[in-house]
This record gives sequence, C-alpha cells and structure tokens, in this order.
Amino acid sequence: MEMDRIWPLFGLRLRTPRLEMRPVRDEDFPGLVDAAVAGIHAPDRMPFLTPWSEAEPDALARSMVQFQWGLRVGLTAEKWTVSFAVLRDGVPIGVRDVQGVQFAERRTVESGSWLTQEHQGQGLGTEMRAGMLMFAFDHLGAEWAESSAAEWNDRSLGVSRKLGYELNGRTRMRPRPGESGEEVRVRLSAAQFRRPAWDLVAEGVEPAKAQLLPEA
Repeated sequence: MEMDRIWPLFGLRLRTPRLEMRPVRDEDFPGLVDAAVAGIHAPDRMPFLTPWSEAEPDALARSMVQFQWGLRVGLTAEKWTVSFAVLRDGVPIGVRDVQGVQFAERRTVESGSWLTQEHQGQGLGTEMRAGMLMFAFDHLGAEWAESSAAEWNDRSLGVSRKLGYELNGRTRMRPRPGESGEEVRVRLSAAQFRRPAWDLVAEGVEPAKAQLLPEA
C-alpha cells in the first residue's frame, strides 16, 4: 500500500510560482536540518518562543524529528497541525505550519514559519504565507487566520500587513531564559485577504481534507 493512502496528507502538494510546499516526510529531514543549521536569524535576535534554532546541529536534528513525529501522532479532528516543507528548485529552504484547533466550530487557523537567511528579502515569505492562506480559505473553508511575531520582526509583520492582517493585541514572550519581549498578534478574515496575482496549484486536497476534517 502506498504511503499517500496510509497517511493521505503525504499526497498534498501546494505550488506557488517559485515554491512547492508539501507535508514533511522523513526523507525531508536531512535537507531541513541543513537549512536550519545554515542560519535562520541573526544571533542577537530570537524570533521563536523556544530557542530551538540555537541548539548544536545533532540536538537540533533530533528535536526537529521528534517535533514532526509528535505532530503526526497528535493529529486529531479537534487539533491538528500540518507542517509543510518549503522547497525551491527541489531544495528545502524552510517550513510553513498551519494549525486548526476545534476547527469545525471556530473556522480559524494559526500559522508560523521559518526561512533560511539566504532566502529572506526576496518575497518568498510572502509567497509561502499567501499559498498557505489560499489553501486554508479556499480548500479548508477557514474564515479567519491568526499569527504572531516578535515586535522587532519587521519582515514578518510586514508580510502580515501586505496580506491584509490587522492587529489583534499583544502579549509578553520569553524568547530565551532571562529575556523578555513583546509578541504582536495579528488576524485576517477571508474577506480581507489581499490575494496575489497568481493562483495556487493544489494537489491531493480531498484525501487530505478527509483526514483533517472527517465530518466535512
């Protein structure tokens, strides 16, 4: 039996003009670890709520694998996260996550991502977020999308503004032990989404939906 039949999410593919996004498979781990080790952010800034990106390579690799396996084990209709490997010309350059909690009632997704420094500043962060939003709004039936970023993270917040997100409050964050900062929350409705000029190409959507939304 093919893996796409055993775990239908593995058959899902989202294609934007420059990128392919697919749910992370075990064979993606080496490339994703190499991408993360190559550098995601400046050493004096921590954009994540947990400083996983600062671990030494072997520990980073193990934690990434454990995290991704945990997402699969914990996937239910009530709470799910799809973690997409982001590839450019077939090479992993980052990850884009989308999560639904009590999605059938809330019709809301949350998202997060990382992208190697080498590929930042080229509009790819906007492209991968827009692709995720089109999947969530057009295929999953989401009505709202939420996200957040550290207040200093102008690139992430700039992507949010560009796509139509509105401010949705602030909270305190602890990026590293002994450090604190402000986290900016943002929210976007399907009607407010500023769509790009291109269309998303999505494959394997219906089997993936049946796994995520079994009552649909």
